[in-house]
Amino acid sequence: MKSKVIYIISICCIVFLMWFGNEGDNTLEYLGTELQYSAGVPDSEYALVVRDSVAKSGIIAKTPEFVMNKGTYKVDLKYEADNEGSVLELWEAGNKIAGWELNPDEAEFSTEFTLAKDSKQLTVKVNFSGKGLFRLKKLSLTPGTLFYTDTYFMIAVFLLLNLLGYLLYKRQAVKPISRDKLVDACIIVGVALLATSPMFSTYLYDGDDLCYHLTRIEGIKDGILDGQIPVIIMPDGLRGNGYLNAMYPYLFLYIAAFLRILRVSIALSYKVVIFLTNLGSAVCAYYAFRSMTESRRSVILAVVLYTLMPYRFTNIFSRGDLGETLALTFWPLVIAGVYHILLGERKKWYYLVIGFSGIIQSHVLSAVFVVAFCVIAGLVFSVNVWKEKRYIETGKAAGLTILLNMWFIVPFLYYYFCEDLGTGILRWSGYFEQSINPSNLAQSISLYNKQYFSLGLPLLGCLGIGVLYIIFEKTKKRTKMNAYLTLLLAMSIMLTFMTTGYFPSLELCKYKFFNSFMTMLQFPWRFLGPACACVLFAGGIWLSESELLMPYRNLIFTLLVGLNLLTLQTVPTDNIHMPYDDVMATASKGHDSKLAANIGVFYPHEWRLGGIEDEQLVTSVIVSDLNHVNVSAYGKKGTKVQTVYTSDAGGTYIELPVLNYFGYRAYDENGKRLEITEGENHRIRIDLNGDGMEHMIRLRFGPVAGFVAADVISALTILVIACAIYNKKYKNRRLPNDTEYNSSGL
Repeated sequence: MKSKVIYIISICCIVFLMWFGNEGDNTLEYLGTELQYSAGVPDSEYALVVRDSVAKSGIIAKTPEFVMNKGTYKVDLKYEADNEGSVLELWEAGNKIAGWELNPDEAEFSTEFTLAKDSKQLTVKVNFSGKGLFRLKKLSLTPGTLFYTDTYFMIAVFLLLNLLGYLLYKRQAVKPISRDKLVDACIIVGVALLATSPMFSTYLYDGDDLCYHLTRIEGIKDGILDGQIPVIIMPDGLRGNGYLNAMYPYLFLYIAAFLRILRVSIALSYKVVIFLTNLGSAVCAYYAFRSMTESRRSVILAVVLYTLMPYRFTNIFSRGDLGETLALTFWPLVIAGVYHILLGERKKWYYLVIGFSGIIQSHVLSAVFVVAFCVIAGLVFSVNVWKEKRYIETGKAAGLTILLNMWFIVPFLYYYFCEDLGTGILRWSGYFEQSINPSNLAQSISLYNKQYFSLGLPLLGCLGIGVLYIIFEKTKKRTKMNAYLTLLLAMSIMLTFMTTGYFPSLELCKYKFFNSFMTMLQFPWRFLGPACACVLFAGGIWLSESELLMPYRNLIFTLLVGLNLLTLQTVPTDNIHMPYDDVMATASKGHDSKLAANIGVFYPHEWRLGGIEDEQLVTSVIVSDLNHVNVSAYGKKGTKVQTVYTSDAGGTYIELPVLNYFGYRAYDENGKRLEITEGENHRIRIDLNGDGMEHMIRLRFGPVAGFVAADVISALTILVIACAIYNKKYKNRRLPNDTEYNSSGL
């Protein structure tokens, strides 16, 4: 009882300390020179001073763009002004939504404003009148309740983990778990935490593509609140015109989207996904290797080397490529699954289904790589497949993978081939210029150079193990496993070679076929992902089987793991060893970055209709004839639009500020279906009733019959699989009792 009391008191103290350190309601403060300014000079008090002598009027300073939850906020401005005319303005996604004139007789301005919906690009701007002197001292933002609920989410996670630990402790007393399994579980979780440790910083690392993935998280959240499951359209994207979400796999982003619905900050939501990705990588590597080798040393080696491999870290911290990072999670299952289907335990064909499905739901180009890998392996071992009738398992894996993923595949294929999407930018023309210098392949990662990629010393060590085994021992052990590992080693060497400048990609680009493939691939370093996975399987498994290396196994294991752990030391922290770079500022680098202030959101051109530019977007209804058409009301919530109009002439129309993606439907006030046509700049155009009476147009997205059918097929497939697994486990539990019952002679 004493121990229980101490434990409960400790939990309460930790929860109190977590709550006491909550930043969610802290004021964001920016000194004048901490704002983004285009005119003026700083003074000794870090205020921004602007005079009429600069001959500049208009926006002179602004905050970063914030991703903020709906609610009430207060803005405060401390300033000095000689003349009237300067204005404090509130902007959202390029649109001015409020403005307040600053009184030159006052030294401080304060007002509250309310956001009716979540903001993606909220900015506070200072508009200088251009007359006299204006001195901007400090700008502050304070939430009416909370900016975010990160602390409360972490408290809930902490309590949940303690509850799970207690339940595990009780289960251990009744049905003990083996020590090996507990140790393996601790290693998996520990490696996942270690891989995530650079993100324990108070701020969020920026990467090349991170802004887009944060946009996807926000868009999926908005789509869920709009009632879309799955989310096809980001309703608030492109200044409310809508942006297509179906072209980039997004299943795992639902986790972050649901956290955003709970008002967790977008930064922490993203970090949670990264941690789960690291954990998933360790788990997949563990089960994939355990299915192919009995060596526990090789399994643990795979968990550490794969989860902490430099290319994963480069994707996470330098490139910000969440899609490829998620795809790498499932490569070990793909490699193990292909082996079991072609050569190994044919009953484990489901490994490929899980791995391939995970990659399809993560990254389209990686899914293309998987198809190529399966085809090559199938051709190499086609004799064995035909001889042992393994084409049955191959068909099962292919068919089940398609059925499970139809809900994503069908919309993706429709929009890609049937819509006028601006996909030209997808084809990167500088393929050869992105090649890797081979001298860097032995290095760890560096975030200071954005084009820095490597296998790393541990994986090069695995390559060396593979080469030694083939030269000295492979001929002594002609097994199906060795044949498959030889293929993996050859593919890893070839894929690595194809990433370097020594591969003749520049010459191959002169041929139309190869140029089309390479520009679609965009960057040669994409080959590093599957290359790393392949070489790890070959080196990791052969290390346990090599007689030549038997006396040195423990030493090699320790060396490879130790070298890989050093990868973490190469992730820089901007030389900031304290949470805040300026102890005098309430707004820490971590506080405002949780609102994506240092990153922002971005809508790429490739999935816009016709590749429409931002300046071509409109935010209000456009009518064909101002003399005969009057729009008295317009409202938009999610993808649902309602417009009230009168028209006293025939042949008139309106264009709504919504991009005309397939799936939108329009109805009048009586529920009659209205025809949607293509307007200027791909807007939705609807012909009007010119009887001079007031009419209403209701517009909404979906449901699309073909998409719904695909959703139902995937859902039924999951249901059938779940029932089959349950029935199998139920029969296994009943079997001992049934045997005992029958043996009694009753």
